[in-house]
Amino acid sequence: MRRHASKIFCSLAMLLAARATFAQAPLLPPIAPPAAMAPSLPAGTPAPVATVPATPAQNAPVTFTADEVQYDQNAALVVARGRVEAFQGGRILRADELTYNRNTGVATARGNVQLIEADGQVMFAESAELSNQMRDGVLEGLRGYLLMNGRIAANGARRTGGSIFDLSRVLYTVCDPCKDDPLAPPLWQLRARTATLDRTDQQVRYRGASLDMAGVPVIWLPYFQHPDGSATRQSGFLSPSFGITKYLGGFIETPYYWAIDESQELVLRPITSTRVAPNLGMDYRRRFNNGEMEILSSIGHLDGRDGTEEGFAGHIFAKGRFSLDETWRAGFDANRASSEQYLRIYRYGSQRVLPTTLFTEGFWGQEGFARFDARAYQGLRRTDDLDRIPLVLPNIYADWESPEDSLGGRFTMDTWNFAIFRGSGTSTRRAASRVGYALPRMDDLGGIWTLRAQSDLAAYDFEDINLAPNFATGSPNGQNAAANIRTALDWRMPFLRDGGDWGRQVIEPRVQLVTGPMTGSQYRIPNEDSIVFDFTDANLFSLNRFTGRDRQEGGTRADMALRGAWFLPQDRQLEAIVGRSFRVQEDGGPFYPYSGLENRASDWVSRLTFRPASWLDLTGRARRGGESFAARAYDVSGTLRPTDDTSLTLGYLQAPPMPYLNPVAQREEVYLGAFQRLGFWRVGAFGRQDIQLNRPVSLGVSATYEDECFIFETRFVKRYAEDPATNDLYPGATMLLFRFGFKTIGDFGLRAL
Repeated sequence: MRRHASKIFCSLAMLLAARATFAQAPLLPPIAPPAAMAPSLPAGTPAPVATVPATPAQNAPVTFTADEVQYDQNAALVVARGRVEAFQGGRILRADELTYNRNTGVATARGNVQLIEADGQVMFAESAELSNQMRDGVLEGLRGYLLMNGRIAANGARRTGGSIFDLSRVLYTVCDPCKDDPLAPPLWQLRARTATLDRTDQQVRYRGASLDMAGVPVIWLPYFQHPDGSATRQSGFLSPSFGITKYLGGFIETPYYWAIDESQELVLRPITSTRVAPNLGMDYRRRFNNGEMEILSSIGHLDGRDGTEEGFAGHIFAKGRFSLDETWRAGFDANRASSEQYLRIYRYGSQRVLPTTLFTEGFWGQEGFARFDARAYQGLRRTDDLDRIPLVLPNIYADWESPEDSLGGRFTMDTWNFAIFRGSGTSTRRAASRVGYALPRMDDLGGIWTLRAQSDLAAYDFEDINLAPNFATGSPNGQNAAANIRTALDWRMPFLRDGGDWGRQVIEPRVQLVTGPMTGSQYRIPNEDSIVFDFTDANLFSLNRFTGRDRQEGGTRADMALRGAWFLPQDRQLEAIVGRSFRVQEDGGPFYPYSGLENRASDWVSRLTFRPASWLDLTGRARRGGESFAARAYDVSGTLRPTDDTSLTLGYLQAPPMPYLNPVAQREEVYLGAFQRLGFWRVGAFGRQDIQLNRPVSLGVSATYEDECFIFETRFVKRYAEDPATNDLYPGATMLLFRFGFKTIGDFGLRAL
């Protein structure tokens, strides 16, 4: 019997009475004759769709459509032809023709066979024969689309249990076909004699495989395995990296990734070399309901060559962040290493000092903040005096800002207290607080007036102040207190002009009068937080221009500056500011030579920002002598971007001698960097030159190719860092890297140090 319709919709639930033993087929249940089991319908009337109770997705009823259905009752064969489509539980089977034998339970699909899985993976075949309730089958001319752009092809395949495909004569790639020649070999592909696509383990395993580049075999792999793209994380070996260095000789790193469970993972990174004992790196990460933790560590052995330490060595970098409630969180940063040379040799970083911190902190919107922490530091160079490295326990800071009062002003309050201990040198305990107030007003002419006040109060207890890293002299032990009050009246008048197509112009003079008691040299107060000081336009109008509380600026002064800006259409801009400060008293206070504020009239400070077009940015800061106008400090940089794919950066830095640095010397450097994108390529280069010493500081070049399936990266970096004790370059100051990345299957690299 044969029935035709524009589209015939059938449900297997209608046909279960014919033979109930086939009801559990996962993809296509048995099909009974639509005409023999149902009354005849008028021509052109579609067959009804049966309604059945809801069942699990795997055993859910299967609905299929076809242009034509034929049933042979004697042979127990159901044949559907013309745009056949069957779907169940997220799976879809499409074919030109589908034949189902009710006696044997075998379904045969022919012509443009498509099997679409619930996760989006698609299999194509010339024909497919499915049995065992459609769990097993044989497919010819298999082609498949996997996740992450994966493509797989095979002469034939055997499906077992609904989840395992055994393939023969296999090709796999994630590269898109060439647009000009779709039949050309892809950039890379895996070719194998046999392969297994395991949907349960979410893996693809190859035997007798080779890696082809542009159709040419380059690597032979007797066995290879990679994820099929549907798994987010899986345990297994990661791609190895190789290299050669002066200290290690030849080496290989073979990392292993262990997905412990849904919340934690571990990466083991053993490094085996020809000249030293093996090194083992370990990266552990874990997520909690209220935070996360990460521990990066390693252990190894150095033999004392090239001035390195001798014996067991290692490092640990750990951090954690945990939310206690909606307001408070706690955390830690623990960093320790056996030496700076060890970190450089194995490329674990090149830190000069390692901090360790334990803290808790709270946030109250925009109004309040509090933090309690303890800090320890480790110096990694042999020239470090370990007894003078501080231990900070505790360090307490809190601040609060009031809502705007009836006059339009705001109060701010904070406290900063700590205890610092040293084995040799100054040990300090400090309790300090600061109260500030700011009230802005605008006059009838458009001038902006701001009244500001700031009060500081601090109490100290200290030992061995003469040995501290500051400029104080006097008896070594004692207690002291310091107070300072600063008030200021700040006025600025922005003159605005709207030039239409020529943009807007702004000229803004600014004058600030600051007064308060004289503070003197402050030699009886330890200096823990105000050693580093840089006078620029950024702190010209600060009430206290030191960064911390241990040094206070006093007396009466006037700060003056003139700012001009021209804002043009198309994001073009020219802005400049120049200013200086004048102190009434002769006493220079705690400012050291070359600071720019040691004289009554300060140095000139200025800043220039120039953007004549979207493709050019120029920024410069300068400080010049107040009377001689001699150059004291420069920081100038420019970036040229003629296209979105090209950039060129040039910089110049000149810094005056700093008494807290050793050696005390002027620093003068130039910097050059370039970047270019060419299609799939990105190339770059940089270099930094020390003009004073007439030698390079660092230089490097890089080139990267990346498309949808392949990454190639090469990089060369050399740093000219010296050990002050030996004047020798540090081990690991040079790096040469080659990396080959085959997306979805892994990458490997070659590294030289």
